[in-house]
Amino acid sequence: MSSSDSSSAESRLATAKTVLTTAASVAATAMLARSLLQDYLPDEVHDYISYGFRSIFGYFSSQMTIIIEEFEGFAHNEVFEAAEAYLATKISPSNKRIKVSKHEKENNYNVSVERNEEVVDTYNGVKFQWILYCRHVESSKHFHNPRDLNSTLKSEVRSFELSFHKKFKDIALESYLPFMVKRARLVKQEKKTLKIFTLDTENMYGNYSDAWTSVTLDHPSTFKTLAMDSDVKISVMEDLNKFVKRRDFYKRVGKAWKRGYLLYGPPGTGKSSLIAAMANHLNFDIYDLELTAVNNNSELRRLLIATANRSILIVEDIDCSLELKDRTSDEPPRESDDVEDPRYKKVTLSGLLNFIDGLWSSCGDERIIIFTTNYKEKLDAALLRPGRMDMHIHMSYCTPSTFKALTSNYLEIKEHRLFSKIEEGIEATEVSPAEVAEQLMRNDSVDKVLEGLIEFLKVKKIENEQDKAKKEKEELENKEKTNKGKDSGVKKSTEEVEEQLVRNDRVDKILEGLVELLKVKKIDNDQDKSQT
Repeated sequence: MSSSDSSSAESRLATAKTVLTTAASVAATAMLARSLLQDYLPDEVHDYISYGFRSIFGYFSSQMTIIIEEFEGFAHNEVFEAAEAYLATKISPSNKRIKVSKHEKENNYNVSVERNEEVVDTYNGVKFQWILYCRHVESSKHFHNPRDLNSTLKSEVRSFELSFHKKFKDIALESYLPFMVKRARLVKQEKKTLKIFTLDTENMYGNYSDAWTSVTLDHPSTFKTLAMDSDVKISVMEDLNKFVKRRDFYKRVGKAWKRGYLLYGPPGTGKSSLIAAMANHLNFDIYDLELTAVNNNSELRRLLIATANRSILIVEDIDCSLELKDRTSDEPPRESDDVEDPRYKKVTLSGLLNFIDGLWSSCGDERIIIFTTNYKEKLDAALLRPGRMDMHIHMSYCTPSTFKALTSNYLEIKEHRLFSKIEEGIEATEVSPAEVAEQLMRNDSVDKVLEGLIEFLKVKKIENEQDKAKKEKEELENKEKTNKGKDSGVKKSTEEVEEQLVRNDRVDKILEGLVELLKVKKIDNDQDKSQT
């Protein structure tokens, strides 16, 4: 090698060293400056500087970025939730970090994108880049994420950044995002774990979506295992299937997309099991509304708004949940702001009717409302008309077809030599499916179970006859007391007339006095009727 070549190589090596040293120095200076900025500058100044740099580089960039934050004020951001579900289906081998979770009673694993991971999606030939960013919040005690019980510990606000070429802005906003939200809805429905929600009275006065607290609904009841009359069961299933397919129909005829069901019948006839079967059949969450926990009509409306679409709202034992006020009476003007004031702690019948069939009932789609009662005759007729309770389902005492469904579920048999005798006893006795089911669990031997059921039906029939005789006796005694009261009233009226007849010797005076007495008596009777 010549001296000139050696000198040139040394010169290039020195230049490379100088470049590397300078780059390292600049990097170290940048890291130090970044550390100082983060540690000593207020967040507002730091955000302003970052915004300035982004603006400078963005001026020369062809990319556009959409920020999708987790919350819009106090409300959940539907687009953020949709992006979480949608991007879980777009995770590729190039992603190095993903997040996996699973609740104890869930069947599926929940996979989601980890922070700072980039997910690339292509839609109609356009490339879209997604990144999940998490920003830490300094004052954790003032921050609360209602969807995450650990939010006050983690203290972070999450957002997605969606980047794409500027010229595809209209495609992103008008086509891609709507497609993504619609697709995410289907993905969530497929992986959905059913929940049952109940009111959390401690959170009633904040964000009303937080007033509903949930647990996993793991009820095994299905229409296949449900013990009820087969014809009624088929009718309910067909009605439900028709309902969920008629979105366009409800929109065309101008009706809210909802349906009401009234389940009525004696206790133990399977009303709760039918509700669980409906939820499992439709994959709908359940909202269990306890009316006695609701203070007034306004609160009732706000709770309705906080329920999700594709859900079942139930009010069990509607006839005794609370004393419904006359629907023609209005709430008095408030004289106090105290929410515990007993004068305002009521839900009126008018408020309940508006809740299930008024303007507020249209604040949501694909909802089912179910009332249950043991005594249909106690309900106001206004609650029962079509448009409110569209389908009335009588949950009857055990029938032969119900008995066969129970034996299929509990004993795994279709026929037995004792079936005919048992069915005769069931037709002659008022016995609930729950009572029959209890008898079927008493022994592992099928013969002994069925023989025991025959004896139970005999005893049940005698008890029913005794109860019926007792009720008839009580009704007769009450009727006799009522008649006795009427007789005493007649006797009293006769004595009053006789008193008038002996007051004077002249006939005309006596009759004139009797006329006046009858006038006064009529007024008194009218007043008594109005008071009662």
